[in-house]
Amino acid sequence: MTHPQSGNWSDPSWPPQPGQQDPGYPVSGQPIPEGYAAPMYPGYPPYQPAPPTNGLAIAALVCSLAGLATCISAPVGAILGHVARKQIRERGEGGDGLALAGIIVGWILTALLVLLIAFYVVIIIIAVNNGNSSTY
Repeated sequence: MTHPQSGNWSDPSWPPQPGQQDPGYPVSGQPIPEGYAAPMYPGYPPYQPAPPTNGLAIAALVCSLAGLATCISAPVGAILGHVARKQIRERGEGGDGLALAGIIVGWILTALLVLLIAFYVVIIIIAVNNGNSSTY
């Protein structure tokens, strides 16, 4: 049982009607048109899955972000990020962006932590010096 198409549209699953042009889908033995190339066709390279993500890159980002709460894991995350980027270059793994984010966040939080400690030291020195002077 066939139903003729109505309107001026083309359904690729519908067989061409007499007088209509074949849309040019590839059949066995024909060359594949430009817009229809897919990895499943013979002669085309197979699909390459993404390389595995480096575990140290994930750990670098997690440690760097945990530095917001702990203040001590940020430099660890930055160092892990440097190690992870080296491993990624050597092994061809994925996760370079994670490692880079861990490096950036880790060093920024480390710098802020150093500035905060320096501020506290200055405040303590000022307080100790002002506490020694009395007006008796």
